[in-house]
Amino acid sequence: ADMAVHFEIRDHVAVITLDRPEARNAVDHQLAADLESAIDQLEGDESLWVGILAGAGPAFCAGADLKAVASGKADLATDRGGFAGIVRRARTKPMIAAVEGPALAGGFEIVLSCDLVVAGSHARFGIPEVKRSLIANAGGLIRLPRVIPRNLAMEMALTGNPISAETAHQHGVVNRLVEAGGALDSAIALAAEIGANAPLAVRASRQVIIEGGLLEDDAAFALSAEASRDVFRSEDFREGPQAFIEKRAPNWQGR
Repeated sequence: ADMAVHFEIRDHVAVITLDRPEARNAVDHQLAADLESAIDQLEGDESLWVGILAGAGPAFCAGADLKAVASGKADLATDRGGFAGIVRRARTKPMIAAVEGPALAGGFEIVLSCDLVVAGSHARFGIPEVKRSLIANAGGLIRLPRVIPRNLAMEMALTGNPISAETAHQHGVVNRLVEAGGALDSAIALAAEIGANAPLAVRASRQVIIEGGLLEDDAAFALSAEASRDVFRSEDFREGPQAFIEKRAPNWQGR
């Protein structure tokens, strides 16, 4: 079968594209399996430092493929990744969602499992599950109130109504809001800004933000100290000061 996810390498960046435009990139078993293996490829390749997740066509992702669900092929999760192969997946490298058009239900939950979000002005975000007597149980109800104000998250969950790209940007779901059609280019520019930095330091910083946010201060400081010890032991840790002394751009190895 054709892959439901397209994988492209640009310098140190993996551009991963949900590629079922005829189904608004809805998640079926194939897409979940293919997205999981794309993340495996990103995580396993030492020359890849940042991932970008985009959607082919006018929608980012409409969520679960209800046709697949109705026909009894409702396995939209993987063992390691959960829904869509991503929402419960343990990852180490930054992932930027590049969103054009609607990211709804499970599609928004995929966005919320990424680390940063770039959106075109026509993007929309929502968890409409309650309109179908469902609940957003692929992380939406858990992650959304950690990102935006609690009452706005509550309103989105209880009304099921989406918010615009502008509202999402105003409340911090979206890092960078660009003209419609510009999300991928903007995500590539953001990936380059991240990629200019030492990859292991970037990964350690990401980890402390994600895990430290759920810990009490003392445990979070311990986590941070442990993460920095690993970075201090790396070859790149010697390269940083050396490049500064020699007044040149550092040549990171990612080890």
